[in-house]
Amino acid sequence: MPSPRKAPQSLQNEMDEVLNAVNKTIAKILPETDLPEDRLYEAMRYGTLNGGKRLRPFLVIQSANLFNVNPRRSRRVAAALEFVHCYSLIHDDLPAMDDSDTRRGKPSTHKAFDNATAILAGDALLALAFEILADPETHEDPHVRTELISKLARAAGGHGLCGGQILDLIGEKEEFDVGTISRLQRMKTGGLMAFACEAGAILGKTDGPHRKALCNYAHDLGLAFQVTDDVLDVEADPDTTGKPANQDALAGKSTFVSTMGKDAAKMRAEMLVAQATRHLQMFGSRADTLKELAEYVLMRRA
Repeated sequence: MPSPRKAPQSLQNEMDEVLNAVNKTIAKILPETDLPEDRLYEAMRYGTLNGGKRLRPFLVIQSANLFNVNPRRSRRVAAALEFVHCYSLIHDDLPAMDDSDTRRGKPSTHKAFDNATAILAGDALLALAFEILADPETHEDPHVRTELISKLARAAGGHGLCGGQILDLIGEKEEFDVGTISRLQRMKTGGLMAFACEAGAILGKTDGPHRKALCNYAHDLGLAFQVTDDVLDVEADPDTTGKPANQDALAGKSTFVSTMGKDAAKMRAEMLVAQATRHLQMFGSRADTLKELAEYVLMRRA
């Protein structure tokens, strides 16, 4: 696969900068307390601040930068989106779902605490995400806040993440074709990524071709991300990925690799990344970081 292009400031440095900024925002929103229910907040902090690349927050902030959005606003939306993503991971790892004991190289939330606390922590993170978006501190325009809430709710619900997750469970018992797997992943992974990019345009009060281009980019990027995730599941080192290898095969899941073969899956990822970057042409050099991010998806090992 091709190596990512170099930028004046490396992509990794930019991602680290966003990671640190979003982690500070998350820590501020989820402070440590001495309340009787502190165990819940401890689990919420554990599930969100226990590692992670902050890819979705990075997309929020980079897309918002295209429209000169106030960074404080984009960081709050980025944190809200990360709460939804982390809620899904906490629930994903539960015995009733993927039954995974580790996440990001550490015990999963239900292992570090217990099943009931993990369920409640995920529920609370999901609720908190919408509380943040509804707060005037995120944006003074109620129409912007309403649209953010509506778009994230759709991306997280039956038309998005949850709908994709149930298809994922069905796929453990039924064999899916590539088209169904693609739809599954567009819902499960692509929906939140599409919101991440569209959120920047919403915050910037931008509509039309620019918003559509970002959504198309995000959908192709999300699918490419999942294809490479399927490849990593069969060939990456668990010490690098932070989770056991061959989990999909052991669960009997239909994946791009199981359906197409590893080499064809890698070719599909390359095609999707090339397609994703083409959607950004109207932004010119301002979208170079988003283009580099797409190329990074092909190179990642975790």
